[in-house]
Amino acid sequence: MRRAAPYPGEPGPWHDAGVSRWRCPACDREFGRAHQSHVCVPGNSVAETFAGRPGVQREIYDVIAAHLRALGPLHEDSVKVGVFLLSDRKLAEVRPMARGVSLLLILPYAVAGPRVRRSERLAEGRLMHYIRLTQLSDVDDELLRWLTDAYDLATS
Repeated sequence: MRRAAPYPGEPGPWHDAGVSRWRCPACDREFGRAHQSHVCVPGNSVAETFAGRPGVQREIYDVIAAHLRALGPLHEDSVKVGVFLLSDRKLAEVRPMARGVSLLLILPYAVAGPRVRRSERLAEGRLMHYIRLTQLSDVDDELLRWLTDAYDLATS
């Protein structure tokens, strides 16, 4: 559960971890830059995002989040459509879908394989990959390496 900032606009729990964050006074969500552009929707909990979904979807999310937390500070910005995962910058999104989980992963290089639905270039050295995960075994060593590389990119 998110801890409230002392007052709107003041850094929240990320400030304690040495990472300065800005909290939007309208939606109470945290961002890396003051007045960062975003769609102002209310945040919720990870549990609320996965409520009513098959249990395997939450299990997939939990393994992904645990791996990223082991690498360093992780901010989980949970909204109705999914959970945005950030370190210094956004590195991934986990979105529950009808038949699985969609992992949107930002990497410095292209990846391919049967799980990768498509990719798009965001900027030089930043590619967004749309990866479909349907079972817990999809979070394998290859995916964990990609997650590590995405985390490293977001903190560089």
